[in-house]
Amino acid sequence: MAKTVFLLVNLGTPDAPTTEAVRRYLREFLSDRRVIETSPWLWQPLLNLFILPSRPKKSAKAYKKVWLPEGSPLMVLSKQQQAALQQRLDNSEIKVELAMRYGNPSIESILLKNKQAEKIIVLPLYPQYSATTTASIFDKISQILRQWRVIPELHFIQQYATHPLYIKALGEQIKSFWQQQGRPEKLLLSFHGIPKKYCEAGDPYPQQAQETADLLRQYLNVDKDLIAVSFQSRMGKLEWLKPYTDETLQQWAQQGIKNIQVICPGFAVDCLETLEEIAMENRDLFLTSGGEKFNYIPALNSNKDHIDLLLSLFNNKMK
Repeated sequence: MAKTVFLLVNLGTPDAPTTEAVRRYLREFLSDRRVIETSPWLWQPLLNLFILPSRPKKSAKAYKKVWLPEGSPLMVLSKQQQAALQQRLDNSEIKVELAMRYGNPSIESILLKNKQAEKIIVLPLYPQYSATTTASIFDKISQILRQWRVIPELHFIQQYATHPLYIKALGEQIKSFWQQQGRPEKLLLSFHGIPKKYCEAGDPYPQQAQETADLLRQYLNVDKDLIAVSFQSRMGKLEWLKPYTDETLQQWAQQGIKNIQVICPGFAVDCLETLEEIAMENRDLFLTSGGEKFNYIPALNSNKDHIDLLLSLFNNKMK
């Protein structure tokens, strides 16, 4: 039995690209009070009567576009990260585990499997902190451990938005892409959005996203006008963080900008939001609006620089 568990936690994924599997996943995800802060008395009828009967079918079609033979991209790539970290650690007393906040493998199942561990180091795979993501993982782990008689030593990594190795990994990913494809007229850093009112209540997410962008500009040593920040994946009628990714791309094309690249620094692995929403849907939007060349720069996934970063975060908590 491993003495130390390095627990990677990502958002989650449906078990299959089917309407029913997506419905199960969305029910859990959209019932989280950290994600939807509206009173359940108002939200749950809307969720069950309007959203869950219609949205899963549309989402399942999107998942089918990116689904791999081995499963969902998020799951497949997260497992590759897990395997790479375990190989690099090469220590029988340290076990790297992978859990999902929503769906399988659940956080509860992984914690129960490692109940005899002396130390658990939790890494939410979100570089920038938000109550909607990182805090939700902390809530879930706390809820589970409240039932345990013996609590292991617990370390929680809150964020790594400005970590030098994270900035290096992003910068080298972009430089490598530029060597193959050349520099664009514009490079868009598209982060996942959250409702604006969450930020007004104190969520530091947009500030941390901007800090990542500023440090990345410095690392690349490029003109400030080359790089822009936007926010994607909004839903519902609330105002979300702006500028919106789709509107930015459309405006650029209409302004005569022909050649752009997009990277999504807030995603530790490629998933539906990067592979379908950005690399397919938003690509089509840019090209049909007058753009000529659109390239998506892949997420860090399990490349060496990224694994170096994740190992550094782990080792800092082992001291």
